[in-house]
Amino acid sequence: MRTMLQLIDIVIAMLAATSAWYWWLASRQRLRRVSRREELDAGDINRIVTALNRTQIMNARAALYASAMAILAAARMLIQAWLD
Repeated sequence: MRTMLQLIDIVIAMLAATSAWYWWLASRQRLRRVSRREELDAGDINRIVTALNRTQIMNARAALYASAMAILAAARMLIQAWLD
């Protein structure tokens, strides 16, 4: 049973690191400001939308890993309480 708890702890740590990695990647994408006098074409708008979509996807993945980590941490605490 101790081995299972150690394995759960390792998985929790890996999920936390993965979640942090995705949130870090999502925060790295910067959009430049557009001047009022600048003319936007379809390519510019496409780049903006693509950057926003990629950021949203990375944030969603990070949230998924964070929620999986929380569920595993809660399960681990319940198992530990049951053993004690």
